[in-house]
Amino acid sequence: MAKQSKNLSLDPEAVSRGERYSELHETNVSQLVNRFLSSLPLDDESEVTLSPAVSRLLGIVSNKDAVKRYRQHLVEKYRH
Repeated sequence: MAKQSKNLSLDPEAVSRGERYSELHETNVSQLVNRFLSSLPLDDESEVTLSPAVSRLLGIVSNKDAVKRYRQHLVEKYRH
């Protein structure tokens, strides 16, 4: 897929954090922004995609109602 260039206005502190994080994790700021934007949930998605860490934690919850409430919480939190 071809890359598309965008000009972004970012806070200098956010850029510094991104650069430091990128160095520590052997990536670059463009890849960080790309991963972040790709992970954003869309309103038309029927189900929230959980991160691997959250999915593993859900395996230890025995109360199915708690899982349902948590998923609803995520939908409401990230819908906007």
